[in-house]
Formats: sequence, structure tokens, C-alpha cells
Amino acid sequence: MEKRSLSLAGHRTSVALEREFWDAVAAAAAEEGVSLPAFITEIDRRRGARNLASALRVTVLARLQARNRTAAEADAVAESGG
Repeated sequence: MEKRSLSLAGHRTSVALEREFWDAVAAAAAEEGVSLPAFITEIDRRRGARNLASALRVTVLARLQARNRTAAEADAVAESGG
């Protein structure tokens, strides 16, 4: 686990995630073209009752699942000759 301190909406907080998840969150922020703090702030804004660490993990998982669906759909089109 790697714990990082952040400032979100003017409040200091810390989040503990596995290094692999921090890497994935940073990659997602880069893909979106925003800074890591901006990306995390957006997730924090829409996370509801879920704690921030869980919201970050779920975001990473959802992005991976969406990518896999897109790849599977592309494979299905290619196989059908479309």
C-alpha cells in the first residue's frame, strides 16, 4: 500500500492504494489529458457515499471493462467481415 496526501476542494486528505492502482489512476488521468489531482477531484465529486480509495479502484476497473468491451466488439466486427 502506498499512502498519498492530497488537497481536494481545499481540504487535505490521504488515500492509500496499491502501487498498481496509483499507476492506473495516473495513466487514466493522462489519457483524459488532466492532472492527477484534477482527475481525483472529479472522482471525489461524483463518488457518493463510497470512500475515495474504493471510488478510485472502481473507476480504474470500469475503464478497463469498457476498454475490454470495445476490443471485444471490434473483434466481433472483424470476425463477421464487417
